[in-house]
Amino acid sequence: MTRYTGCIDLHNGQVKQIVGGTLTEDKDDTLKTNFVSEKSSSYYAELYKTNNVTGSHVIKLGPNNDAAALEALKAAPKFMQVGGGINDSNCLEWLKYADKVIITSWLFSKDGKFLFDNLQKVSKMCGKDHLVVDLSCRRTPDKRWVVAMNKWQTLTDLELNKETFSTLSEYTNEFLIHAADVEGLCKGIDEELVEKLYEWTQEIDNSVKLVYAGGAKSVSDLELVDKLSHGKVDLTYGSSLDIFGRDLVKFDDCCKWNTAHPN
Repeated sequence: MTRYTGCIDLHNGQVKQIVGGTLTEDKDDTLKTNFVSEKSSSYYAELYKTNNVTGSHVIKLGPNNDAAALEALKAAPKFMQVGGGINDSNCLEWLKYADKVIITSWLFSKDGKFLFDNLQKVSKMCGKDHLVVDLSCRRTPDKRWVVAMNKWQTLTDLELNKETFSTLSEYTNEFLIHAADVEGLCKGIDEELVEKLYEWTQEIDNSVKLVYAGGAKSVSDLELVDKLSHGKVDLTYGSSLDIFGRDLVKFDDCCKWNTAHPN
């Protein structure tokens, strides 16, 4: 059964909601921001924990976010996941406070080649139950979904397909998939991608978790994702939520969905 999971996106130490495709590596003048919170990261972490929104994550989008991320994790010890700049040299330190670490860019070379040895190494260090592999992606002109790194600006050589999920699930039990092309737009989820996520993973053990993020604009999207993925994919809301300054989706309604649809 599809469930709602929460997010805390950090940019320059603040909780923000941004349009994913506008985030760049070198400059902020192209960044489109939907919301900048006056509340601390710990406020949201405590909110998720109080309402038992399990599997929620805090993502560090660039530098100057470590303190805010640590504040969130300490507010809800061993409850949140953390991602952004995680690698073999710091993963165990973050796991002192986080339930899981989320890794993307460190699994690739600077020019976007997948480094399988790095995945094996960090999985052995953390344990597959404490590792989330971020396969956030963009769609290519030839209608493939390809993993994007470096704030979703660099396409890698790793394509989302059945073989990829089958191979990687030997080293992790959770995948996070941001649909970067629709992230933050509040114009609807990528329905075809959600359907494909089920198609690609239907033969994988049900203990492997899939979390989709990008474009959700209505509480009814939970039911839609549940239908499209046969309950295999969970859904994260960001810019459309009332707790992030919008009125499209009420946080309380998402929590009520989870209560009515327990695992």
